[in-house]
Amino acid sequence: MNFTLRQLGYFKALCEHRNFGRAAQACHVSQPALSVQIKALEDLMGGILVERRARDVILTPFGREVLAQAEEILLAAGRLGRLARDQSSGQRSLSLGVIPTIAPYLLPGLLADLRSHDLQLNIQVREARTERLLEALQSGALDVAIMALPSGGPGLVEEELFEDHFLLAGSANRLAQVNAGHPKVEPSDLEANQLMLLEDGHCLTDQALEVCGVARTASGINMGAGSLATLSRLVAAGFGLTLMPELALAAECTAAQGLCVQRFAAPQPRRRIGLIRRASTAEADWFQELAKVARQTGQGILAEAQKDYGPADDEPVS
Repeated sequence: MNFTLRQLGYFKALCEHRNFGRAAQACHVSQPALSVQIKALEDLMGGILVERRARDVILTPFGREVLAQAEEILLAAGRLGRLARDQSSGQRSLSLGVIPTIAPYLLPGLLADLRSHDLQLNIQVREARTERLLEALQSGALDVAIMALPSGGPGLVEEELFEDHFLLAGSANRLAQVNAGHPKVEPSDLEANQLMLLEDGHCLTDQALEVCGVARTASGINMGAGSLATLSRLVAAGFGLTLMPELALAAECTAAQGLCVQRFAAPQPRRRIGLIRRASTAEADWFQELAKVARQTGQGILAEAQKDYGPADDEPVS
């Protein structure tokens, strides 16, 4: 049996795109060329892998089994390729995952700081939600990830980097209404129908609900925003209130005209941000070096936010 990595890659692309034309485009080959290789793979495997329909394809039961094995083979081949490149270049390749409520605010500074520290790391970045990052860590598709702690994943080593406080964000009018009834607003003072949060699946939404003591099933919660950037613009326009991570303050307050923020009463709600790897990964200096730089980068961003937006007893600022 002489199937090739190319054939397995074409098959994986076909399964992802469910269409010969789109899969061929993703693989940068012609559709007939991809079709020939898929048929050759089926001949080698001795069975039909996909049901061909007019506009899409569906995996056969046999095809699902082959796909599972093909993904493992391609993943292992990718790791071998990275090892070879690392050996020839003297660098270590590292696959880093970051959740969406951290990535746009931490990554630009982190990657720049890594270059300035001259760490011998060639980093590939993947942005995804916590659940997907944990799956990728467990499968070996990622080496490390930056996310909120605790991760809840088994067999992982967690290194805390910094604490990221939450601030109350909204329009000036919305904040004035909340402040009118409370000498110092606490998260528990917020009502469910005032909250606007990220769509379900973001860990930040779970954290916000827990901080505010609001059940996920409570009526009136608007969980429709797909990103912090969208959420910031919506609440700046007066469509509710939200909890804004300190890490995102500078970027979102600059981008969203009319967005105002204020700190909660002490103790301020917060999330713990950490660097995570598999426990089975051999202990090496790179993990602690990466943690050290990420910690310094994050703490620098937070220090600037605290300089610009003040301590817990400051008045609302815009």
